[in-house]
Amino acid sequence: MASSDRAEPKPGDLIEIFRIGYSHWAIYVGDGYVVHLAPPSEYPGAGSSSLFSVLSDRGEVKRELLTKVVGGCFYRINNYLDHKYEPLPVNKIISSAKEMIGKEMKYSVFSRNCEHFVTDLRYGKPRSQQVENFKVGAGVTSALGALALVGYGFAKHRSQNQ
Repeated sequence: MASSDRAEPKPGDLIEIFRIGYSHWAIYVGDGYVVHLAPPSEYPGAGSSSLFSVLSDRGEVKRELLTKVVGGCFYRINNYLDHKYEPLPVNKIISSAKEMIGKEMKYSVFSRNCEHFVTDLRYGKPRSQQVENFKVGAGVTSALGALALVGYGFAKHRSQNQ
């Protein structure tokens, strides 16, 4: 198990696992275990091939050893919203996570992904920085594409009038 964070996770901590092209998220529940939302085709230690699993519209809440979920990937403790939201009491986070184990849920990479799942458990607010970053990037790309089309149309119109 690779880690870029030497600190030992504490119950209730968010764990960010770096996959190729995206991060998978879990919540630490103690004794070496995490709870996470994974599409049915996600498997422990999945690498780039699990990227295709995000196309699934169903997910299953699983309790697994952190070492199994991380596999050969890097991970870090990342309670990145602590400055914005107060974490719920640890006993509430853990009991809510344990109540979800084994449940099948709707899954959407944009609105109900593993990061939404764990931030909802920790803060009571489903958030995904990955999705927000994607939306901003897609918006900038769309705006630049639109400007390029306008510029092309203007240049073409100008050349036709000369």
